Amino acid sequence: MKGTVGELGEFGLIRELTSRLTTTPAVRLGPGDDAAVVSAPDRRVVASTDILLEGRHFRRDWSTAYDVGRKAAAQNLADIAAMGAVPTALLLGLVVPAELPASWPTELMDGLRDECQVAGAAVVGGDVVRGDTITVAITALGDLRNHEPVTRAGAQPGDVVAVTGWLGWSAAGHAVLSRGFRSPRAFVEAHRRPEPPYHAGPAAAGLGATSMTDVSDGLIADLGHIADSSKVRIDIRSGDVDVPSQMNDIGQAVGVDPLQWVLNGGEDHAIVATFPPDVKLPARWKVIGEVLNPSALPQVTVDGAPWTSKGWDHFGDDIED
Repeated sequence: MKGTVGELGEFGLIRELTSRLTTTPAVRLGPGDDAAVVSAPDRRVVASTDILLEGRHFRRDWSTAYDVGRKAAAQNLADIAAMGAVPTALLLGLVVPAELPASWPTELMDGLRDECQVAGAAVVGGDVVRGDTITVAITALGDLRNHEPVTRAGAQPGDVVAVTGWLGWSAAGHAVLSRGFRSPRAFVEAHRRPEPPYHAGPAAAGLGATSMTDVSDGLIADLGHIADSSKVRIDIRSGDVDVPSQMNDIGQAVGVDPLQWVLNGGEDHAIVATFPPDVKLPARWKVIGEVLNPSALPQVTVDGAPWTSKGWDHFGDDIED
């Protein structure tokens, strides 16, 4: 698409964005009215919202608009799945400069649409405004399908801790990009477009998961939320956490212990949950630790010892640079 957002105008841009969308049976009324209508058979709606800011959460020289769309949708839809719910819909709030090429927001919408299709959801509406910095605000909705939500507060001593999805891949990809490289490509792509295991969340609820969250801020940090909410201690066995050989190679090249990425790297949006010890878990789940009674030690330990490195903090010093 030629021209800029300013030349296209607000309503022209909205027409271009909505013309690219698909729908699902859950969408009773899509974009084009004052609000969308999405069915909620469970009569409870699971909702989550997130914001991505250019320079803080993405860089246009690292990621295409399509990549940003896939990532923005993924990190919100993963939150829905981590509650044990099925994603149904997504809303977009978009701030863009008038001089931005019109192709950028349309490609962003393509990414949002395609990631929603992976999760079984649809983009149902939103808003666009003019601003100095590209900002992508997402609200995701989901349906519990008659199950109770799986929160962070239900872990019990004796439960096992299990994870499904990738850990540390996005952080390793960020390290590669930060040094001006574009390979190994699999890790770079993991940073640009995370692939959450959406269906594992509702499946874990059906298996009897006692607590669950997606790994957005880092495994230790996110398990810390479970430990805090459940008033327990969680111990991770480092030998049971997968560290791919290529990640070891990257770590050796950049002088970083790859276990740091696996335990502290965020944005992979793997799902980690606690289960009663007698639950037979499918092969996709890997048991990596256990839930213990609270003690004087930090609430999350690794091989029984404190782990001092922290995960992602939006008000910390970390930035996409």
